[in-house]
Amino acid sequence: MSNFSPGFHGRTHRFEGRLPPGQYPTESFPVLSAGPTPTVHTEDWSFTVTAEDGRSRRWDWEEMMSLPQEDLTVDIHCVTRWSKFDTAWRGVSLDTLFAEVETAAEFAVAHSVGGYTTNLPLEDLQNGKAWLAHTYDGFPLSPEHGGPVRLLVPHLYFWKSAKWVDGLSLSLQDDPGFWESVGYHNYGDPWREQRTWSD
Repeated sequence: MSNFSPGFHGRTHRFEGRLPPGQYPTESFPVLSAGPTPTVHTEDWSFTVTAEDGRSRRWDWEEMMSLPQEDLTVDIHCVTRWSKFDTAWRGVSLDTLFAEVETAAEFAVAHSVGGYTTNLPLEDLQNGKAWLAHTYDGFPLSPEHGGPVRLLVPHLYFWKSAKWVDGLSLSLQDDPGFWESVGYHNYGDPWREQRTWSD
């Protein structure tokens, strides 16, 4: 029995060196969420970075769209074992936002509409590793995939790329998020198969 979806059977050599262990490639984009899909209008959306001392910087939709935009093509990997190659996104690098925030923090918690959270080391959100993505495959990001804006951290399992993201809290300590509190790995490196606490 093949571990690959029909669309990729017989063409797996194309992904040599790009498919983490335990994953299978797919052409679809499965929708997985911890709760119902919220409706978030761009005129109501904003993103706030709160430093460890309580100071914050907020951007509304128009301000975010006026920042330098980046187009990127990345592979994404879900903890449920699917990987999707060459996904095309447009968004704002978190480096652009952090340039306006003074912090000594080493950790961050991403917050989403609806209360979802996920934690990450701050270094994994810097140096061209993470974006606020608002466009997928040339179209505005759909609500089921986290629109209007989701966090995009493609080098980690995709639950770290929080949907409907609306803020980051920076901290000197590492505070587990939603899935991390119930058994998912605290870091989530697909190349090390860090799926659960025991991995």
